[in-house]
Amino acid sequence: MAIFDLPLEQLRVYRPALEVPLDFDRFWSDTLEEARRTPLEPRFEPADFALRTVETFDLTFRGYGGQAIKGWLLTPLQRSGRLPCVVEYIGYGGGRGFPYDWLPWSSAGFAHLVMDTRGQGSAWRAGDTPDRDDDGGAPQFPGFMTRGILNQQGYYYRRLIVDAVRAIEAACAHPVVDPQRIAVTGVSQGGGLVLAAAALATEVSLALPDVPFLCAFRRATELTDTHPYQEIVRFCKIHRDKIEQVFRTLAYFDGVHFAARARAEALFSVALLDEICPPSTVFAAYNHYGGPKSIKVYPYNNHEGGETFHLLEKIAFVRQRWGAAG
Repeated sequence: MAIFDLPLEQLRVYRPALEVPLDFDRFWSDTLEEARRTPLEPRFEPADFALRTVETFDLTFRGYGGQAIKGWLLTPLQRSGRLPCVVEYIGYGGGRGFPYDWLPWSSAGFAHLVMDTRGQGSAWRAGDTPDRDDDGGAPQFPGFMTRGILNQQGYYYRRLIVDAVRAIEAACAHPVVDPQRIAVTGVSQGGGLVLAAAALATEVSLALPDVPFLCAFRRATELTDTHPYQEIVRFCKIHRDKIEQVFRTLAYFDGVHFAARARAEALFSVALLDEICPPSTVFAAYNHYGGPKSIKVYPYNNHEGGETFHLLEKIAFVRQRWGAAG
């Protein structure tokens, strides 16, 4: 494996022109206004997983279309006062799994909300939320990239991004959480949702996108032959007359366009051998990012990125801004 994208010195200044739809902001304000007409109804049911230092809640809240979205809220059992909260989004194909999969943040003293991913959770970690209430209730194996791709109103990621914003609102509704100290994080697809949430949710103070997916769609499809971007390529290969329509839809969901609107302080990560989310697509979002920012570069890693090394970076980053929690 070798570096296949731009060299690092060019990546640091790579800032492609934005092709934002004229009604991008209106589209998202209308979408969220519609979603908020349905009460959030967050429910935090205590769940016993025999954890002695972490309190676990089985979360349900109303996401896009009023659908019940699952998640976990983990908090340190010993705490004083309200806690900063890290809201986490999951990578492509994964679901919320079990609380055992998510212990680091709460063990470090933070409240930690993990949002299940509608319709996913069948590729590498189980999920519990269908894409729609009428689809039989079972998550499915990917793909999701072309579901509704010919119209932004019905595209899959419209629903998922609304869920991501509503998850932040659910976190703020819990009495343990300090709504003035909300961070969002996630890897790959989760990182792409971080960028959307940082742009759309005013509650976000810190954004921690790791090797973010859903950025610079056209460049990604032209540069890499790996999935999930290959789902778009395969669709366009068959629907030759729909290519521009596809990318018109994707422009409403591009992490680069969200990044330009975000203002929360951000810590990005990127891996220079990443064949799933090419480095130039990550740097396109980073270089357009509208708030204070820094980026950690992992020169010899593929899409796994920094893994635990970067988790240590993120915990240190949050503690430097908010102090020790718990």
